[in-house]
Amino acid sequence: MKWEGNRESDNVEDLRGSGSGGGGGGGGFGIGGKSIGIGTIVIALIGSYFFGIDPSVILGGGGGSAPVAQEAGPATAPANDRQTRFVKTVLADTEDVWTEIFRANNSTYVKPTLTLFSGAVNTACGTGRSASGPFYCPGDQKVYIDLDFYKLMEQRFNVAGDFAKAYVIAHEVGHHVQNLMGITDKMDAARRTSSETQMNAMSVRLELQADCFAGVWANRSQQSKQWLDPGDIESAMNAAQKIGDDALQRSAGRAVVPDSFTHGTSAQRQRWFGNGYKTGSMQACDTFAAKQL
Repeated sequence: MKWEGNRESDNVEDLRGSGSGGGGGGGGFGIGGKSIGIGTIVIALIGSYFFGIDPSVILGGGGGSAPVAQEAGPATAPANDRQTRFVKTVLADTEDVWTEIFRANNSTYVKPTLTLFSGAVNTACGTGRSASGPFYCPGDQKVYIDLDFYKLMEQRFNVAGDFAKAYVIAHEVGHHVQNLMGITDKMDAARRTSSETQMNAMSVRLELQADCFAGVWANRSQQSKQWLDPGDIESAMNAAQKIGDDALQRSAGRAVVPDSFTHGTSAQRQRWFGNGYKTGSMQACDTFAAKQL
């Protein structure tokens, strides 16, 4: 992926070493804070390492009111290492792509902030922790990531390559797109009258749509920049394969329990990312209307 030298986003805040973490924020993420969760207990401890947002959202933790985020200390000067520049560059490209898509649909894209943190961070959705993996908080419209997560991708899941890392960011930005479209609010409302199994099923459709939106970004980005190398799409597909609910349950030595799925199988995640990449169309990402995922 030929990303160096491209525009870097200004919408990145670096809270690493700022003392912004801690145990406040109301005891974790809750649906009232509108964090999008990874789901059941079986998946939470393992699956939260990938695109995890909060286990308590699907499990019902956190209640109906948003925790109050604590004030963060002053951030240190943003780092300018290669990995930080990479993240800024990918975020910038998602901004360009989604701004154009929203404009073409007579709407305005509100850019999210990407927050870099270490260990723990206070958010509008409660206290986020590195162990939950990258996540998006609709309450403050921010994507959060501890960059040590990328080491985990390589060491624990054998997922490598810059584009696989970009896919992580694009997936979380996909959740931001869903929030702007009102889909997150609908999920929030549906949760109040849904069983855990029903909510898991809706979560699968939500996550697969975010995968598809990541594919749409990849398509549009490649058209404008031609910056992908041979094998880049395959690296994203490999990541999708490793983080399917069925693959995660097997890797944990557990039985595969479809009713507990919250993100979709490996095949489904690959298929929906592929739908977005092949078409470059948001219309191809309507997982909620799909009869078969």
